[in-house]
Amino acid sequence: MSINWFPGHMNKATREIREILPKVDVVIEIVDARLPYSSANPVLAQLRASKPCVKVLSKTDLADPEITRQWLEYLESDSAVRALAVSTRQPDKMRRIADICRQLPGVRQDATGNVTALITGIPNVGKSTLINTLAGRPIAKAGNEPAVTKIQQRIDLRNGLVLIDSPGVLWPRIDNPNSGYRLALSGAIKATAMQEDDVAVFAADYLLQAYPHLLRQRYKLDQLPDAGVELLEIIGRQRGCIGSGGYVDFERVSTLLINEFRAAKIGEISLETPQMAVAEETVVRQQLEEKAAKKEAADKARRQAFKADRR
Repeated sequence: MSINWFPGHMNKATREIREILPKVDVVIEIVDARLPYSSANPVLAQLRASKPCVKVLSKTDLADPEITRQWLEYLESDSAVRALAVSTRQPDKMRRIADICRQLPGVRQDATGNVTALITGIPNVGKSTLINTLAGRPIAKAGNEPAVTKIQQRIDLRNGLVLIDSPGVLWPRIDNPNSGYRLALSGAIKATAMQEDDVAVFAADYLLQAYPHLLRQRYKLDQLPDAGVELLEIIGRQRGCIGSGGYVDFERVSTLLINEFRAAKIGEISLETPQMAVAEETVVRQQLEEKAAKKEAADKARRQAFKADRR
């Protein structure tokens, strides 16, 4: 599975990030605490190289606290990275980001005493909310739909930190299918990018494996099924998501499960661990290398056939 959701303004934003990076002192990347690997932009990681970075894990009130702790430790194993877990309920903690940026090793102040930071993150990860909190006033437009910010902005916080705000950027192709499902489940990808019932089955399968106790508690179940489809059937009948002929309406129950996950009604849930991310990245890299090798072999065979035909 490959997901393509790359509007023109995102293509433009990627070019602008590439152009602005040499002029900034530090990068602030906001990721979703429930999926820090899948919501981190690999294109940005390549572009920033060793430039100092503050990784802000947003929405931590929705994530599994123990898994978030593991992620903070894992991210800070990179000497160029500082990691901070925040939520909208912790504005004072959010405001610490300005001090963290100024104190990072290798970050220099300009002649006016300011540090310039690029602040970026995928759509719907809470970037605008963070900017408004740092500024102490509404500057950036916040919303629940992906791709609210459309243009790059320069914001002087007047506390020694100048922010360059860029639109939420997704990358052209998501090679890891699990990451695609997680992004769709979190709301980072528009609903039209994937089938909602497929996303719900992915969620149900994962919850059965990682958080069975939360499922039992939320849906009052003594026993759990073995598969996600069966779980959706059970929840659908329990919640009255019945269509014509007495069959479960999978569209309705899928929407129900996804919305309950996003609102943390099932519980505090993380969709990936550092160990999962490392393992999946290894598999995806191997697959891409194999695909590239096959393409190279096919191209070589075509060239040889072309030469033979010309003799």
